[in-house]
Amino acid sequence: MTEAAADSNEDPLEETEDLEPLEPDDGGTFQQVTNLLNIMDSGAAKTDAAGAGPDMRKTLASVIITEKATSEPSVVMNALIRCLQVPKISTQRKVNIYNILQEIIQQEGELEEQGVQRLVAIASKEMRETLEAEGYVKAEVASDTLAALSRNHFSLVMYELQHHLKPLNLTDEFVIITLAKLANGNVFEFMPYMGITLATIFTMLRLANEAKMRQVICSATETFCETVQFYLRHLEDSVYPVMTEDQFAVKLFPLYRYFVTVWLRNQNPEVKLGVIKSLKPMLNLLLPNDDLRDQVYDYIPLLLAEYRGSLEALFITQVLRQILEMSVTTNTPVPEMQLHTIFTELHVQVCAKVPAQQQYSSQNLVEIVQCFIALARSYPKELMKFFFSQIEMSKEAIRVGTLTLIRAVVSADEPRMNIRTISLAIRVVKNTLSDTRFKVRMAILRIIGQLALSGYQDRIKGWGLKYVSVQLTLSTYKLTNHRESFYQRDLEEKMVHKVTMDTVRIITSSVSGMTNEFWVRLLCYIMETDYTEALTPICISLTNLAERQLHTKDAAAGVASKSKHVDLPAPQKLLARLLVLMSSPYKGEGRGIAMLNLLRTLSQSIAPSMADMWEVEIPLLVKYLEEHTEFTWNQKTWEDKLIQFLRNSLKKTRGSNWSLRLSKELNNQIESFDSPSLEKGFLYRALGFTLAMGLEADKVEVLLLELLYKTDYSNDFDREGVILCFGLCARGQVKTVLNVLHDFEERIQESEQSWQIGAWRKDHPWRRETVKSALMVIYSCVASYCHPQMLLTHVDNPITAKIIHHYSSSCQDICLKMAFMKSVMQVTKAIKNIKDLEDFQFAQKMTLTGIITATIKEEPTDSLVSPVRTMAMEALSHLSNLKPFYSMEENNELMDISIHSVISLQPPAEDNESIQTLYANAMHALEQLMEGLMQRQLDPKGLQEMVHLLEKWILSEKEGEREKATNLHLHLMQIYVQSIGVCIPLKLGQFGMLVGLMAPCTCDSHRRTRIASMDVLSSLLDLHASQTCSSWGPSKELELAKCKEDLQGPDVEKIFSASSRIAKVACVQFNCDEVVSLIQKLCENIGAMDLQHDKASVTWIGTFLQMRAKELEDKVAEILGAILVHLPVVDHLEVRRCLIEGILLLAHYHQETVLTSLLRQPLPMERHLTEVWLAVAENVPFARTMLHGLMGRLQSRFTPKANATSKADIWRLAAVDPLMTLCTIHLLIQKIDVNDKLLDLFPDLIYTLLLQLSSSQGPEAMSPVLKTWRLVHAGMLPEEINLQRITIQSMQLLFRRLNSEQLVHTLEEQGVWALLQSSSTFLQGVGLLARLCMRSMEGYRQRLSELVLRGMDSDVLSCRISSTAVCFMSDPVLYQEKLLKPTVLLLEKGADQEDEALRVLSLRALGNMALGAPKKVRQYRKLLLEKCLDSLRGPVSTSVTSEGMEALAKILAELREGDVGSSFSVLCEQCRAFFDSESELLRLKAFVLFGRLAKVVGISKKHFFKEEVKKAWIPLLLHCQDPCPDAAQACVATVFQCAHFWGWKAPESSSGRSDSSTADEMTVLQTTLCSILTQKKPAVLYSFLLGTMTYVSSNLPRIRSAACDLAGVIMKQMSAHHLKKLDFPALRDSLQELQLDSDPGVRRAALETLKILDTCSQHLLLASSGGFC
Repeated sequence: MTEAAADSNEDPLEETEDLEPLEPDDGGTFQQVTNLLNIMDSGAAKTDAAGAGPDMRKTLASVIITEKATSEPSVVMNALIRCLQVPKISTQRKVNIYNILQEIIQQEGELEEQGVQRLVAIASKEMRETLEAEGYVKAEVASDTLAALSRNHFSLVMYELQHHLKPLNLTDEFVIITLAKLANGNVFEFMPYMGITLATIFTMLRLANEAKMRQVICSATETFCETVQFYLRHLEDSVYPVMTEDQFAVKLFPLYRYFVTVWLRNQNPEVKLGVIKSLKPMLNLLLPNDDLRDQVYDYIPLLLAEYRGSLEALFITQVLRQILEMSVTTNTPVPEMQLHTIFTELHVQVCAKVPAQQQYSSQNLVEIVQCFIALARSYPKELMKFFFSQIEMSKEAIRVGTLTLIRAVVSADEPRMNIRTISLAIRVVKNTLSDTRFKVRMAILRIIGQLALSGYQDRIKGWGLKYVSVQLTLSTYKLTNHRESFYQRDLEEKMVHKVTMDTVRIITSSVSGMTNEFWVRLLCYIMETDYTEALTPICISLTNLAERQLHTKDAAAGVASKSKHVDLPAPQKLLARLLVLMSSPYKGEGRGIAMLNLLRTLSQSIAPSMADMWEVEIPLLVKYLEEHTEFTWNQKTWEDKLIQFLRNSLKKTRGSNWSLRLSKELNNQIESFDSPSLEKGFLYRALGFTLAMGLEADKVEVLLLELLYKTDYSNDFDREGVILCFGLCARGQVKTVLNVLHDFEERIQESEQSWQIGAWRKDHPWRRETVKSALMVIYSCVASYCHPQMLLTHVDNPITAKIIHHYSSSCQDICLKMAFMKSVMQVTKAIKNIKDLEDFQFAQKMTLTGIITATIKEEPTDSLVSPVRTMAMEALSHLSNLKPFYSMEENNELMDISIHSVISLQPPAEDNESIQTLYANAMHALEQLMEGLMQRQLDPKGLQEMVHLLEKWILSEKEGEREKATNLHLHLMQIYVQSIGVCIPLKLGQFGMLVGLMAPCTCDSHRRTRIASMDVLSSLLDLHASQTCSSWGPSKELELAKCKEDLQGPDVEKIFSASSRIAKVACVQFNCDEVVSLIQKLCENIGAMDLQHDKASVTWIGTFLQMRAKELEDKVAEILGAILVHLPVVDHLEVRRCLIEGILLLAHYHQETVLTSLLRQPLPMERHLTEVWLAVAENVPFARTMLHGLMGRLQSRFTPKANATSKADIWRLAAVDPLMTLCTIHLLIQKIDVNDKLLDLFPDLIYTLLLQLSSSQGPEAMSPVLKTWRLVHAGMLPEEINLQRITIQSMQLLFRRLNSEQLVHTLEEQGVWALLQSSSTFLQGVGLLARLCMRSMEGYRQRLSELVLRGMDSDVLSCRISSTAVCFMSDPVLYQEKLLKPTVLLLEKGADQEDEALRVLSLRALGNMALGAPKKVRQYRKLLLEKCLDSLRGPVSTSVTSEGMEALAKILAELREGDVGSSFSVLCEQCRAFFDSESELLRLKAFVLFGRLAKVVGISKKHFFKEEVKKAWIPLLLHCQDPCPDAAQACVATVFQCAHFWGWKAPESSSGRSDSSTADEMTVLQTTLCSILTQKKPAVLYSFLLGTMTYVSSNLPRIRSAACDLAGVIMKQMSAHHLKKLDFPALRDSLQELQLDSDPGVRRAALETLKILDTCSQHLLLASSGGFC
């Protein structure tokens, strides 16, 4: 020690001497190590691929360095030391280096001394630097490195540490920490330094003011003490000078004293905890020292004082226990003066409420108990006195705590615990017996039990047993008479009762010489208590006591015989009690075995005659209970065993009244048990069996009648128990039972009005319905249990008759209905179970059926609140098996009623188990009923009827109804297939209907419905395949199995795919008729359910049509009709789209049939039809094909009807409504892709639409569409839906498709569409449209011309008219295409027709020939002139005549004089005839034509025409003033053209001049012409005047006025010779008459002319008188 101290005080080497950087090694180790460290640094923050743990690169780099150090430890260590000396190295890098150095140090191999010294110096410096957050980590790892070095270089490390450990100088905390590590790892090497280390640390205690430093010193001291203890235990292994335990204790005590007196008072809880933890190892060294032990005792009060602080009490108690137990071991008790303080502080810890911050309260209590046991060993008397003083306090916690400590003291296995101490303890306990608080009572009971267990049985006899008996009775009473509002008190009493029972068990198993009073008390407890939870321990206790009593009596008598018995109550009473209680053998911790053992023990005392049998039977019953648990046993099996045990027991007493007395006891115990309970249920059963074995019928009747009267019929359990009892009794006493029931009914009949039989049970007034329901079920139960032969005798009357009577004479509430149904089922089951029924006819069957069906109908269809309907259907099922059997109509009616009652029930919630059970039972009952009823009609008709009943539910919108109906369908289908098989084939179309009904359900939203529907389809396919012998291989079954698997998943796409695959598999099994029935059924079902079902339906339809469309030529109309009928009601777009695709698929193969069917729909362009045609429009090639077909349907109306040569022709030639066709064409034109101009279809479409437009000019009253519309709608068709408007709109759309804005604009600008809309201007519009088309569409002129020619040759007048109107004679296309001749011939024919429009158009076309083919006019001049002249002859219309004259004007423009021939004179004559026509149009055309004739006149015809001009001159001159401006202008032009025939050169035409200038010119012309005629031909002038005067009576005012003016001009120019010839009076009269004309112009002109006449008359008179004029 001295040398060690001297060595530690030598001056160490200067640290800086060896901290110079080492020379770099030659092998590059430093660089390698540096690189590896860099890898570790870079991977420090990374994680592996799993997301947790260090980077594998870091670990690998560390392993590489360590492995290299295995071969070159010194080199690697020097490199690492050099890395440590690098400036500004990171903390993590230093930690990595130190960790690697520790691994190298632990390896085998020598390290260089110099390197070790440098490492020690560096690590020492590192751990003494300023401790911060990162610095603490470096100091920790540096300290660990020094500890690792100390194992092989202890002296160097210890030298370094001792150098920094100086007295009276507070060192760094890690120096002390490292010293503790060295002491722990190098025990024997450190021992020489232990003394100096402890001494030096002691000098630092006053300097350590920081909490952290104090904790370090306490921890190090704890380690030093543990090291010393290890050293002392292994002294023989030490090679250093030996130090004794006392020497260490002396060195250590100053630290202990300072810790307890100074540091323990520190307020820092961590310092306190560190001090307390260090005291335990210190006391291990101090307490064995006799001198120091007393000093330790002196500081006990300081330890006790810490209980009041915040320190964990457990640690203080552990130190205190250590001191007290050592005091007992060394027999040096603590000073007596400290006892009260110790008692008080420890007792408070037990009794007081534990503070919330105390985490180890339970462990602390254990330690305190051990402290008190130690104190009891040293000061038992003082301790008991202290306890007594505490008991006198009334606080519950103090008493309970004190009693708990007393129990612990009593239970201590300590020889010193003498009888005196136990007596003192019992005295203390007795002082608390009157305390009624439950915790105190439990504590006393536990003490009594502990006294019995510890061998002090004699000490508890008397007071102890009495207290246990009282508590047993008291707790049982409180538990059986508890109140619901005192739940906490019930729990307390249960705890007291449990402890009491544990105490009884302990006492009865350990106490000998038990008093008879305790035996009787326990036995009565079994017979009377209602608290059955205590029966098991009591029975065990009684068994033990009985065995002890029997053993005691045997010993006293010195004999061993079978006459052994103990004192008991009535044997029948005890047996009845135990039998009933044993019905629930696992209650109360398995009371069944305990009671069986008790029975076996008391067998001689109960019934000696049964003892031998019980010795055999009871062990078997015990074995059964031991082999099972409360979770594995079967109640019914166990009760059957008990009943058999009872039967066998009663057989041993046959011939005596034992069974009757047992029956009475059982009857008496009925009111002892609650209802419901297993015990009471078994009691009723046991009573029934016992009564059945009774020999005295009259006494049995009395018991049964008493049972009927005292039963509470409002209690379901009691009522059922009585029913079972009567049924079981009927096995041997059927007549007795029926007599009792009859007697009971007669007695209560007197009170039939009130049914209040209160004489026997006033607390339970009976209800009429309750008693009646009980009586019904009693009768049925009698039927169930009585002998079969007896049943057939009594089943109709009285059993069934009584049941019907009681039901019919009640208000029929739910309970009564259930009782009735139950009774019916029991009776029918009983009848059915009779083997030899032969021809037994159940007379009451139809009466019962009527009552049951009425009951089912009364049940609500949307809720399930009772099992009435379930029981009713079950009753019908049982009735259906009895004769007489139901008819087919009755079967169907029963099934319909039952289905309707159950199928609409809502599925119950998952948390409502009771409703779930009712629901499941109802469904099962329905299945069984329908199965039973269907068995009577197993044929296709019966199957169809069954499916018909289920169909509306299979198609329900509610998931629950669909699921139930589908499952029911599946169940019945399986029954049908199993029963019928291939015997009776299905009817034609039935298979398709059945499949079509179930196919949509394969896509149901409910998984179970999908699977059930799949199973139904599989059954149908199997049935059909077997009946038709079609191929049905394993591959198809495998495919169906895969489809079924896909249907089970939630993926909607997979579900529909699976359904489609099912359809493909099924399709090959169908013939064409079945396909039709399938599609019809699928279409019927669309819209009946949700969208998913509709999609499934159309999926099946599409699949079947894709696979079988080609084969369905004869069925297309039926299929299409089914689709079109149901298409309007389909709401969802996708479903409609799929149906429409099916229609298009049919149209692809059977176009004419589909087209006709679509066009024959009753209403124009309804929504569903529109969608069909829109789908057609999407497929442009197909749409164009359909347009051709539609045009053909329209054109067929204008062509001769052909004979059909094929089915397609029949459909193609079928009549269709044009409005439907036009609407369809309009829609297709509108919706076909805009990029398709339809140029190739344009001529045909335009021509067809024009033909249709011409035919629609008449009234539409007879349109089929209009008739249908009026049937469906009120009022007329909408304005937009008529032939004319639709046709024009279609034409407009067609022109817009041409992308010719100019043409469209021209059509609008010239009002073509408006012209076409009006019947009066229709032909004008047609002609204008034709001309515009010919100008704009040069590429299609030939096709249009061909179509027009075909139309002109049509038999339909409107077609010929329209075609003629379109005729392009004004265009050279006909001539160019060599179509002129057939056109002229057709026009010739048209010009001869009677129809005015056709004649007009034909004449117009002929006239236009001069425009389109002027060179061909001469060739056809004869025809042209003839047809035009014909229009001027005869009684024809104005329009025909005007058109004829206009055509002649055009034709004459292309002819010469010679070409006209003899027709010239006729023309002139006919033309003049219309000059004075009332028609302005005719006058206009006549003037124009006459002017054209004037131009044609040549030399040969000049003279003739001059005469014609002369004849026409007066009208021409007059009509220059024609009221029609056009006629007047044309007339003026003609006058100017004809003027040269008078030899006078006429002025230029007046076209373009004003009216005034023209009038002036006409006046000049007239004057000039008159003057010329006066000179050359005065006679002509005279004739002109006469002719002019004829016009003064014209209907036209302007003509009358012009006639007056012309007459005046002529009279002015006439010679006197011719004036003399005039009849002046007549002229004057005519002119004067015009003075009365209504027109002022006429009056004015007449006046002027009259003046001229007067002037001429005066001149004539003057001339006569003067001789000249």
